[in-house]
Amino acid sequence: MKQLRTLRALIARNAKIYFRDKGVFFPSLLAPLILLFLFIAFLGNVYRDSIRSVTAEAGFAISGRAVESIASGWLLSSLLAVCAVTIAFTANLVMVQDKVTGRRDDLTVSPVSRHILALSYFISTFAVTAIICLAALGAGFVYIGIAGWHLSAGDVFLTIGDTLLLTLFGTALSSLVCRFIRSQGGVTAVQATVSSAYGFLCGAYIPFGNLTPWLRKILMLLPGSYGTGLLHEHLMGGAIDALTLDGAPAEAVEGLRRGFDCTLDFFGRTVPAWVCFLVLIAATILLVALYVVLCTVRKRRR
Repeated sequence: MKQLRTLRALIARNAKIYFRDKGVFFPSLLAPLILLFLFIAFLGNVYRDSIRSVTAEAGFAISGRAVESIASGWLLSSLLAVCAVTIAFTANLVMVQDKVTGRRDDLTVSPVSRHILALSYFISTFAVTAIICLAALGAGFVYIGIAGWHLSAGDVFLTIGDTLLLTLFGTALSSLVCRFIRSQGGVTAVQATVSSAYGFLCGAYIPFGNLTPWLRKILMLLPGSYGTGLLHEHLMGGAIDALTLDGAPAEAVEGLRRGFDCTLDFFGRTVPAWVCFLVLIAATILLVALYVVLCTVRKRRR
């Protein structure tokens, strides 16, 4: 019970430090909304033209409302796929700052177990990232409702689950990486690298169908690609399947599903949604295990 109270106190302390730092909290809170606006303003027409070209090749004239519905699902799913990981690195600033300022040494001098301290960083990072991502998801649902709502109740709950699972994956990845960072400049460099590269590596910015075959095969080996695929399926799948009610041929529907990564291929084989879940869960468990091992090894060395 004492350790549990200590853990709760440390989690609350880490979260308060993050939320009180207005220079970090407000940019990370506004970043998803700004990114959504930039997606709509600069990339929206690109995706709309791609949707029309895919259906035109199948001899089907898609309505403007359907185009908006599919494009809004793509934009929101891409946004969540990126933010769930990049914001986790920002939230882990508390752990790095404790190292830099020496507060971590002060905490370990007190009767606080090192594994409790490490667990508190992990849980607080997940909680902070989840709050921001769910807030962005709520704003995204409003945007989809304006563009054209084709989500079932199951799609909504699955999207929330996808977001939380990706947040857990991002938390595990950032926690493992930040264990090796001991300076403010180091975490800033890592954040810049992840923010600029991760969206391309996970298929959030460019559909895999637009990439060369060898690059597509390499990126399909990364677990983040499967998390992005889950979000695409649950936020776009309903709008794409609804085209059959408008008389769209099967070629147009299948072309949209594969062209916008609702259906993923792994070396020529279709990947079911449950396999995507398993890959992402397995990758998260592996990262958490490495994080635990790293904390244990360093504790023994000390």
